[in-house]
Amino acid sequence: MVVSTHSTSNNTDPAGAKTLKSRPAAAVIILVAGLAAIVFGIALSVSVGAADVRLGTVWEAVFRFNPDIQQHQIIRELRIPRALAGALVGACFAVAGAIMQGMTRNPLADSGLLGLNAGASAGLAIAFAFAPTASFLSIMLYCFVGAAVAALLVFGIGSLSRSGLTPLRLTLAGAAVSALLLAVSQGVAILFHLSQEITFWIAGGIGGANWTQLKIMTPWILAALIASLMLSRSITLLSLGRDVAAGLGQRTRFVQTAGLLIVVILAGAAVSTVGPIAFVGLIIPHITRYLVGVDYRWIIPCSAVLGSLMIIFADIAARMINAPYETPIGALIAVIGVPFFIYLASKRKGELS
Repeated sequence: MVVSTHSTSNNTDPAGAKTLKSRPAAAVIILVAGLAAIVFGIALSVSVGAADVRLGTVWEAVFRFNPDIQQHQIIRELRIPRALAGALVGACFAVAGAIMQGMTRNPLADSGLLGLNAGASAGLAIAFAFAPTASFLSIMLYCFVGAAVAALLVFGIGSLSRSGLTPLRLTLAGAAVSALLLAVSQGVAILFHLSQEITFWIAGGIGGANWTQLKIMTPWILAALIASLMLSRSITLLSLGRDVAAGLGQRTRFVQTAGLLIVVILAGAAVSTVGPIAFVGLIIPHITRYLVGVDYRWIIPCSAVLGSLMIIFADIAARMINAPYETPIGALIAVIGVPFFIYLASKRKGELS
């Protein structure tokens, strides 16, 4: 069922042509079924690996843990944190992409394509080089700073033109800043002999996730996700255009600043754990909008659920494609993401100019 999310007086743009529509029934189904699928995916992720484990053993390791059984230790110390980290970072990348697409009205917006992931990677490389014994919290803060610097560069460069910030300029600025910051990361890695560590992160992978990382990153991620939900109605208005949102009484500068801060936290936390995985924040918001409509009060939570599912099952596939070796999850998602990016760029080129 298609329903309007706003009253008649509020649901049109100045041209009177755009109507906000959402499908709350579809969104509720996605949330309920998606959460059930996440639980199943986590259980499946825990049971798949170099040594396959029965789902019954997974259940016993969680609810009747015996430290003398090696499989229970593997499940508790390695596989459960890995699966939970996958669910969290998937939600991070997807929600960051949804917020950026809503705020900038750019169908190609994604924390990876607009340089934030590359900025976080540069922060990570600098942390490895100058603070090799830093805690995970410190590394995550370096990633936050790197992502924030990247965001300032992208939006600053994109706004240099007199005609202001357009989706095309934003995309080009993101590509340029990404290339610059990845070069910085690689330069630091070569200079300080960190190639092995940096290559591991840039390839993207969840194999190194542990309970300490989860305990530190989870409060930041949950706070950012809750803040994004609180901001969701304002992002819906902003997605109609800055003038329309201002005309409806919205403090657009505050919303954009708050949204950008949330994106920096989500991207920084995710990259500090699994590396700069791109395209999740591009693909998932488009699929979600197609399924639930254009109301960000539904898009953001549904994107979080679908993003989690994507990373969980991509991680399972990464372990099964070339077992017992692992395929980098970033490369696996790029196989899907690149054709999707080309399709969007050609299909919606009118929105980029």
